[in-house]
Amino acid sequence: MAGGEERILRRRIKSVNSTKKITRAMELIAATRIVKAQQRVSAARPYADQITSVVQSLASSGAGAGQPLLTPKADPRKIAYIVVAGDRGLAGAYNSSIIRMAERAMAADAAAGREYIIIAVGKKVEDYFKFRKYAVAAAFKGFTDNPTYEDARAIASEVVSRFNAGGVDQVELVYTQFLSAGSQRPILRRFMPMEIEAATATTAAGVPKSDYEYEPDPSVILGSLLPRYVESRLFAALLDAAASEHAGRQRAMKSATENAGELVKKLSRQMNTARQAAITTEIMEIVGGAEALKDANAGGPSIEHISKEDLFEAHVHTHAHHLP
Repeated sequence: MAGGEERILRRRIKSVNSTKKITRAMELIAATRIVKAQQRVSAARPYADQITSVVQSLASSGAGAGQPLLTPKADPRKIAYIVVAGDRGLAGAYNSSIIRMAERAMAADAAAGREYIIIAVGKKVEDYFKFRKYAVAAAFKGFTDNPTYEDARAIASEVVSRFNAGGVDQVELVYTQFLSAGSQRPILRRFMPMEIEAATATTAAGVPKSDYEYEPDPSVILGSLLPRYVESRLFAALLDAAASEHAGRQRAMKSATENAGELVKKLSRQMNTARQAAITTEIMEIVGGAEALKDANAGGPSIEHISKEDLFEAHVHTHAHHLP
């Protein structure tokens, strides 16, 4: 029995060690990808922040009058949620935290009598909400760990067309903001219409005063910039999410590797205990066989004079009773 248990434990240790090698490799891969993703985030943020600043300046000067992307509705009745998560799992709570945040926001909308649709970015988001019969209007996947600007443009085109056609009154963006390799946080923020701070200064004619002078007309510039603004902000969010996914996967795989190491230690101790039990059993069987041989040869040589060959024969004789 003890020998059988030892074989089972040895197989388990081998299996856990194989898993440990896989999780360690995934940890190292994720760690190298974090660096590249973080560099892309750092490179994209200045452009996104600057174009946002320019659009806000143009809009606050009065150039955004009549632009749907800059005109919030007093009582939005249909909300679109762009939910950005991953195509794969094994990233800790990265996917589930975003899904839960979006689900809570949609539950609040439903309680308030508002309708909602989902623009799913990532296979995990699409699978989760479709399985639960949510209204998934569009889905994008296959690029979440390494997004390109063209991916952001495709999503932006889908969302803007629905917004300009009046299909939705407001768009919310749900994604994970990358702060550092050790810190990320889920974010839900309004994406469309853009939030603009009203200008406080005006000209003599009562027109809001801008901090810049524009050529050509600010309205023309704003019309050209708004699509770029939507794409750049969405691209920055995709890059944040990709870096966060790699960071989450690196932490999850590191934890899995450490847990596998602890399990191997525990199983090794159990196997050593089983081996010791097997050895003790073998010794007891030999001694028992020697005693049986002594009793069978009463008046013969004492136990001290029994040879090794006699002990071996007694051991074999004892084991023979257990054979089928």
